Amino acid sequence: MTGSRTAVPTIVIVPGMREHVEDHWQTILAKRLGDAGRTVRTVPPLVRNRLSRDAHVANLVEVMLRITGPVIIVAHSAGVMTTVQWARWHEADVRGALLVAPPDFGTPLPDGYPTPGELATHGWTPVPRTPLPFPSIVAAGSDDSLASPGRVAELAREWGSRLVELGPVGHLNPASGHGPWPRAEELVAALEHGRHHGAPQPAA
Repeated sequence: MTGSRTAVPTIVIVPGMREHVEDHWQTILAKRLGDAGRTVRTVPPLVRNRLSRDAHVANLVEVMLRITGPVIIVAHSAGVMTTVQWARWHEADVRGALLVAPPDFGTPLPDGYPTPGELATHGWTPVPRTPLPFPSIVAAGSDDSLASPGRVAELAREWGSRLVELGPVGHLNPASGHGPWPRAEELVAALEHGRHHGAPQPAA
């Protein structure tokens, strides 16, 4: 799945384990980019085996196989973990990945989320901790209940990602009071134009 370096990348949206949410920033971003003439593909939510790592990875593989040319991945929450798991076994012309609010699957999550035992049983742990084979930006808040800033910084360092600190934005989802997130377009453009290097960046 290779393409010319001058080809415009397809944007691949990788949600977490949630259903489709109309006011989620990923949904809004997909529409904005599509309206601007970009090709966007969104990995659809699973209706079965929602806790299965293999099912989520296979879902992403199916979308990737339908794309000719380069891609930029935009992942959120468990979609980040799907992306890093996918990258262990699969190759594509990935120009960059925006990895937003990665959850910490290495420590217990809040009530209502899968337990460490459930995550292990369904293949999510251990979390890959080797450099990703493509440029990446990890963007996360300072008060995300699903991962501490220190843990996110550790993951970013191990994945070889630039870290962008977003400030007090929670899990950057509608439940934490966030719908549109215009900075996503800025970070996608940074990846597209090779501006993914640099020291940790504070919130705008």
